[in-house]
Amino acid sequence: MKQLKYVWMVVVLFASPLLAQITYYVSPSGDDMNPGTFELPFRTIPRAVTAAVAGDTIYIRGGTHPYSTTISISKQGTNTNRFYLFAYPGERPLLDFSSMPIADNLRGINLSGRYWHVKGLDIYKAGDNGMLLRGQYNIIENCAFFENHDTGLQLSNGAAYNQIINCDSYNNADPSQGNADGFAVKLDVGTGNYLYGCRAWQNSDDGYDGYLRGADNVTTVLENCWIFRNGYLSNGQPSVGNGNGIKMGGGDNGNADSLKHRITMIRCLVFDNRVKGFDQNNNRGSMTILHGSAFRNGTNYSVSGAIAAGETLRIVNSLALGSVGSIAGFAIQQTNSWMPPFVVTTADFASTDTAGVRGPRNADGSLPILPFMRLAQGSDLIDVGTNIGLPYLGNGPDLGWAEYEGPTSATGEPSRPAAFRLDQNYPNPFNPATRIPFSVRSSGGSASLTTGLVSLKVFDVLGREVATLVNERLQPGRYEVTFDASNLAGGVYFYKLQSGDVKETKRMMLVK
Repeated sequence: MKQLKYVWMVVVLFASPLLAQITYYVSPSGDDMNPGTFELPFRTIPRAVTAAVAGDTIYIRGGTHPYSTTISISKQGTNTNRFYLFAYPGERPLLDFSSMPIADNLRGINLSGRYWHVKGLDIYKAGDNGMLLRGQYNIIENCAFFENHDTGLQLSNGAAYNQIINCDSYNNADPSQGNADGFAVKLDVGTGNYLYGCRAWQNSDDGYDGYLRGADNVTTVLENCWIFRNGYLSNGQPSVGNGNGIKMGGGDNGNADSLKHRITMIRCLVFDNRVKGFDQNNNRGSMTILHGSAFRNGTNYSVSGAIAAGETLRIVNSLALGSVGSIAGFAIQQTNSWMPPFVVTTADFASTDTAGVRGPRNADGSLPILPFMRLAQGSDLIDVGTNIGLPYLGNGPDLGWAEYEGPTSATGEPSRPAAFRLDQNYPNPFNPATRIPFSVRSSGGSASLTTGLVSLKVFDVLGREVATLVNERLQPGRYEVTFDASNLAGGVYFYKLQSGDVKETKRMMLVK
């Protein structure tokens, strides 16, 4: 078995708001003349939005909420006082826009506000986008966008520094079949948007689209996303749309304006898309693919066009099962599966069966744990990658989107080291401080024994150490430390607990 360097991590974003002042409730059986309490809820989201001020929480009760007009949200929170629009715990509300006509600009939700956290909503059959996100510093978490008549979730009109976490977008199709993507960060979008743990499937155009018109020099990050079977309709028939998995960018007229969408893709799994998997289109900006996996796309990798001076194309620790496709000669490549000495076959994988890829997410909203496209024991793609600062298991990074974890328990969870347990920080996301709990156990099983040196450190996404929280010998027991990130920029950070050769790493998100 490989030595544990980190446990496969999940992003837990279900902490209660710290600064909530008033809680309002919305129910299909409510009345907008009510005060919006648990006993006497509002009927509509717009009524609750009108009542709320920054710091307030709006809980949406389960059931079907019919709407025939757009829900517009423009109120502005702050980095220390957000608005919270959440599904009521344990319930799943459906926002049903099926009575809305099919027409441009008839979105389900039009969010132009700042510092909103929207969680746990299903958005269905809007006349255009399920949600148009135009604001900044918002979090859209564990939402689903399906059967809308344009892109499920589109970011444009200056949308910047938004986080899309553990969301699904599927079976979206417009009348022409050439515009409806799963997720689109496109046109006149702003910079700094981040997608994590998202799935996009069976959309009539692309799974993800970064096409620009009116914007340039923007940066987007996709991490741990599954993009599959795009370019098909919900009935399984091919669409006449583009049919790509991840379209990295581009512009009108062959991108005569040389627009640059700088995109980084980390541990993304792209498969069964009708035309291309990773598609440059005519993007002129920098493109970075780290630990990518492509399988059974029309073309797995299509990144062979020119880019602007000073921009780079970098592909590291990535794999293709089947033909790689087309990659430019100027690409910076390291330890990819199509490079010597690797030969990739189906035997390198625990499974190539897609059963379950559309299945329910885990309780925390993370992607389901499946054997699909995970490396099999004995594969020569294990431990041979280039260390690029991302957490890994074993003696070196593996190739592809998922690390080989070795034997697992009956629940599918990776085995934990005996020396300690590292728990998820709370709250998460956080600003500016969060708590990190952990437990230390002695190898001899005696609570009186002192362990070896224990360190708890925080790193940024480039692997640079930003804080040391613990560095001492500890008695076995339960501990909790506070991490204050007041002086750090917002974004994803990793915290690593280590004792000797045993390490465990988790992820947290600072929102500013």
